[in-house]
Order: sequence, then structure tokens, then C-alpha cells
Amino acid sequence: MIELAALDMAGTTINESGAVYRALRTAVERNGVAVAEADLQTWMGTDKREAIAALVRLGGGSPTPELVEESYAAFAEYLREAYRTTPPQAIPGVEEALAELRRRGIKVALTTGFSDDVAHPLLESLGWSTGEGGNLDAVVTSDEVPRGRPAPYMIHRAMQKTGVIDTRRVLTAGDTVVDVEAGRNAGAGVVIGVLTGELARADFDGHPQTHVLASVAEIPGLAEARPSA
Repeated sequence: MIELAALDMAGTTINESGAVYRALRTAVERNGVAVAEADLQTWMGTDKREAIAALVRLGGGSPTPELVEESYAAFAEYLREAYRTTPPQAIPGVEEALAELRRRGIKVALTTGFSDDVAHPLLESLGWSTGEGGNLDAVVTSDEVPRGRPAPYMIHRAMQKTGVIDTRRVLTAGDTVVDVEAGRNAGAGVVIGVLTGELARADFDGHPQTHVLASVAEIPGLAEARPSA
């Protein structure tokens, strides 16, 4: 049985209407470079500063530290405005799934390529939190680790925060290829790609997932998430 479910945020547990894609493209293209759709998809799910630097470089620009920081600030402001206009919502069935996993004694952590200043207001808008009375056991943002996905550090940090030792008892889920790559790199026993983001089932083929599910809402139905008889 798993002891920890480490889940991505935007597109995996939270429906934010594609605002991250638009914000990232806007933040990069303001520098006069074009963003190819395939490159944008490749860098979704990663640390957003790393993504901006890579996309500027791929577009023929020079991602100086100053340019990256300015672009990240633009990304964060665009995202905040998008969230004000169209407030994010929990993906249907996800809140119930998280509650059921915790009822079974499984810790629930959210991991994200967002920094603290973006992630925490987003969670607050949903009423999601850690601590007494909250519905989460841990949240790990890009600020807490030396490198974002596909590096395993956010998942390992979630293990540290929740006291889980055995990576084989960790389940990870995300809506991008780098999410499943991070799960594999972390040594997670269950690595899930979900279809609530921009990818189709075929997009996960050939990548290191153990399951592809329609939604995080289906996770309590997995054998690995059920209590031992």
C-alpha cells in the first residue's frame, strides 16, 4: 500500500483553464522571441524560471538573469490577473479523492513548478491548506528545491515533510511528461499520468508511467491505494 500521494497542482488537481500555458507564452514572447507549441509543452510542469530561460533560448534569444527575472515577474502578474478573471476550481472529484486517501491513512502532498508567491494564494483561493483542519499534509513549491522537474527533489522534499521513507510507497501523478519523469527519477512505486491537462493518453506512451488515468479522482480505485486486507 502507498503511504504518500505526491500530486501536481495546475492541470492535475486544479483546473485553471489553461492560464499557465498562456502566461508562460506571453512572458517569453514579450522578449521578441517566438514559442513553438512543442517546446511549450516540453517545458510545462518544470520550474517556471527554468522554463522561461529555456524557451527564450530556443526562440533565439539570450536569457540573461535579469531578463529571466523580469519575464517571471510578468508571468506571475499575468497569472494573477487570469486567476482574478477566471478563478481556478478543483477538478471534479479531486477533493473527495484527497479526503478518501487521507481517511485511509495516506499522506497527500502537492508539488508545483510555481514559486511561493503564486502557489500559496492559489491554494488559499480554493480553501486548501496544510495543518489542523486542512485537506493537505504538505505543499512543495519550486522555491524549496535546487532544481525543478524532471529532477526528483520536490517529491523527495514531500517525503521529508510527511515522514515517508520508502520511495516504493510513494505515488506520484501529473498531467505532463516531466511529471512522470520526476516520479520515475524519484523512485516512486506508482507513477501516474492524468488526462486533465493538455495531453492525450498517447502522449504518455513510451514515458515512465505505471498508469494513465482520466483524473486524480480515480486514484482511490487503484489497488495500490486500497487498505491491506
